[in-house]
Amino acid sequence: MRSGPGTAVTVADVPRLPRSALPDGYFHAYARGVAALTIFQDGDDRSELLSALRPCETRFGVRFLAACVLSTHYHVVVQARRVRLSQAMHWLNLRYAHYFNRRYELFGHVFAERFSTRVLDSEERLIDACRYVLLNPVNAGLCERAEDWPWSYSRYGLDAA
Repeated sequence: MRSGPGTAVTVADVPRLPRSALPDGYFHAYARGVAALTIFQDGDDRSELLSALRPCETRFGVRFLAACVLSTHYHVVVQARRVRLSQAMHWLNLRYAHYFNRRYELFGHVFAERFSTRVLDSEERLIDACRYVLLNPVNAGLCERAEDWPWSYSRYGLDAA
């Protein structure tokens, strides 16, 4: 990276914050399909991802508070220790990718990149993230009310949306 007077720094020049620098706590995590392709083609695909949440919680000691599966991506709000977050999300994506490739007789990457995450460092941000996740299909015009989308999950019900 060049530096000095008049040298612009771009986003590409700024390194990504290492996951090891993240605190333990609450996170909004999401993963997108490679090349923005539809990776959840029907209700069976969406249900497959949602059905993996409980075993993921048990296996990695994380706690999913909200989740929503759309066509090209999914969102979760999760409480986790930092190291367990990466392990859990890796396992969840790998499990789904294996299922998807088997079902559709494909091979290769299903997700565009490793999951993205945002730290939720206050109760207000946690509530906002849960609301955002649950309202995602409403905002995308897929249904009128959050409770009408069958491929969402909330530990506390959909009242917050």
